[in-house]
Formats: sequence, structure tokens, C-alpha cells
Amino acid sequence: MPVDQYIGGIEHAILHLLYSRFFTKFFQDLGMINFPEPFDRLLTQGMVLKDGEVMSKSRGNIVDPDSIIKNYGADTLRLFILFAAPPETELEWDDRGIEGAFKFLNRVWRIQENLKEEVSPELIRILHKTIKKVTDDIQEFKFNTAIASLMELTNAIYQYGATKEVFSKLVLLLSPITPHFCEELWQIQGNKQSVCRAKWPEYDPVVLVEDKVMIVVQVNGKVRLKVEVHSDISQDKLREIILSDEKLAVWIQGRPIKNFVVVPRKLVNIVI
Repeated sequence: MPVDQYIGGIEHAILHLLYSRFFTKFFQDLGMINFPEPFDRLLTQGMVLKDGEVMSKSRGNIVDPDSIIKNYGADTLRLFILFAAPPETELEWDDRGIEGAFKFLNRVWRIQENLKEEVSPELIRILHKTIKKVTDDIQEFKFNTAIASLMELTNAIYQYGATKEVFSKLVLLLSPITPHFCEELWQIQGNKQSVCRAKWPEYDPVVLVEDKVMIVVQVNGKVRLKVEVHSDISQDKLREIILSDEKLAVWIQGRPIKNFVVVPRKLVNIVI
């Protein structure tokens, strides 16, 4: 004690939370414990709705998970639930989401059939970006955005192709969400140890630094141009590139420039 993390529904707020806080503070007043709260962190999960009403046996509006698991597998159901909404918000049940989750897992499964010997530098950057995003999101219970990042990585793999190493890291990142599915893929790749005992991937901050950035160019506060430049470009060189652009000349029309404001790596505002 205290408990690191408490997760519970709002319907338990009176019995579980109120009573546990009461007794914790009571025992602290007696000098039996030295902390004021029973839980370090609290996550109140949202309710699952169907047709606008809370799922309940008494209402007779529950969804039988057995049939879904039989047709799609337990991991497909788990993926759908975690992706459908943030855990603290209400979830409106929609059977169409099950099919989408199933299709995504099938896309991941097919990657192993077309692995390459070399990988694109751009895919490596996307991979490390995904590792950071998924790691941070899982720690904050943002499973839906973590899954969205894994879907983006999967799309990038289909675009650039992946090596066995890249695919293995994708499987590791997905394993907390779909453990049975990833365990089988992990074993197929020749790993003897369980995927749940494998080391979590680490990202390289250096790789995350993009070689090029998109600069938005405004004239008197209105967006008139976008230019892609190297991330470490000097302000003098950036000014030269922007002012030599023919599209921008239409908006400046030879008028004197009063100010040239640069927000590094993001924005340029030209005041005329």
C-alpha cells in the first residue's frame, strides 16, 4: 500500500472508492499507516453502450462474446475494444469494428510472407517514431492512439517493405494488445522464448530528427505558401528560398517587406 493503479467503473465510486478512502484516512489518523490515499493513480473506465443504453443483463442488450471469439478470435475482440474509444470514455458497440480489427490483423500476418533483406531509411524513422509513441501511450492507457500508430507503421511497411528485424519489432509492439496472435507470429519467426519475455524495443532519438520539415509561409498572417526545406537550414538561406518563389511574388507584388518573422522549423510570416 498504497496501490499503484486503481481501475474501476463509475458505478463502483461509492462502495469501492469512498470506503477505501475512508478507512485509509481513518487508519492514518490512528497512526497505523503513513499515507493519506489508498491509490496513487485512478482510472475510471467508461461504460459500454448498445443502441444508446448501457449494456446490462437486466436490459437484455448484451453482446455474446463467445460467437465473436469463435469467428474472429479473442485478440480481434480485444483489439476492437481497445481501439474503439479511450478507456475513460463511453464505448458505443458497433459490430462493424470487429471486421475492421480482423482485417488489420490479417494484414500484419501477411507481412511475414514478403520480408526483405534491406529496409528504407524512411521506414526506420517511422519505426522509431512508432516505438516512442506506443511506449508512451501504453503507459498512459492511451491504447486507441497506440493502435492507430501501429496501423500507420503497418501501412508504411506495405509501402516500403520490411526486414525480419522490423517485423519482429512490430510484433513486440502489438503483443500487449493481441498477445495470442503475436505469440504465434513470434514462434513462427524462430524465437524460442515467449514474446512476453522478450525485451521491449527502444527508440533512437537521433533517428527521430527529420531531415526535412514543411515550413508554412504567411503574408500578413494569411497562409500563401508551403515549402519543404532541410531541418537545419539557416534563416538567411530560408529567406532566399522563400522570396525567390514565383507563387509568393504574386502576393508580395514588389512591395517592401517590413518584417520577416521566423518560427524555427514551423512558420514564416512576412509583413508587408
